[in-house]
Amino acid sequence: MTVGALGVALTAVACGVAALLLQPWARSLAGTDSRWLRRRVTTPLAAVGGAGAAVLASSRPELVVFALLAVGAALLVVVDLAVLRLPDAVVAPMYLVLGVGLASSALLTGGWGDLARAALSAGLLVLVYLALALAAPSNLGLGDVKLSGVVGGFLGWLGWSELVLGGLAAFAVSAVVALVLLLLRRATRDSAFPFGPCMVLGAVAGAAWGPVVLPAFA
Repeated sequence: MTVGALGVALTAVACGVAALLLQPWARSLAGTDSRWLRRRVTTPLAAVGGAGAAVLASSRPELVVFALLAVGAALLVVVDLAVLRLPDAVVAPMYLVLGVGLASSALLTGGWGDLARAALSAGLLVLVYLALALAAPSNLGLGDVKLSGVVGGFLGWLGWSELVLGGLAAFAVSAVVALVLLLLRRATRDSAFPFGPCMVLGAVAGAAWGPVVLPAFA
């Protein structure tokens, strides 16, 4: 399935509108009126994610799954920036969307191998994040561990190269952001940083450039 320019635009608009409608809910989950939530950052983030979902999807089930994940990711990014938390109320439905959607896609296309790889990738990334969270709880929280399963399942469905690059890119983005904030004196070495946005950016990088950067894993 190839989505044309109109389909990309419509998906972007639909995701942006969905995020706009869900913003009051995100504000209630955060329990704060942070500037991140007042500025309605979720709308453009979801719109961009929706456009990317339309470009990336190769079937209608994939399009629905990727678009819904884009909306969920936009909400999580903003809430994490506001209160350093990834609410279960957003993460849990993303697991349902991912599982049901990818299973439906596998049923229609026969991509059972892709589904198995997605499940294995989700489990592997959760184990990695859990080990890191236990080793350094000040750097990673349980919310990050829970979200890693969604990220792993999404990237694993696309391929091993996407998973490897996306997983590594999250930590690279985090390191760059921390360094920039330290250099600008906007943070100290003891400051807490939201890792959810880094995970989302890493997933985007993995999905977009995995096979190009890491062809050996493709």
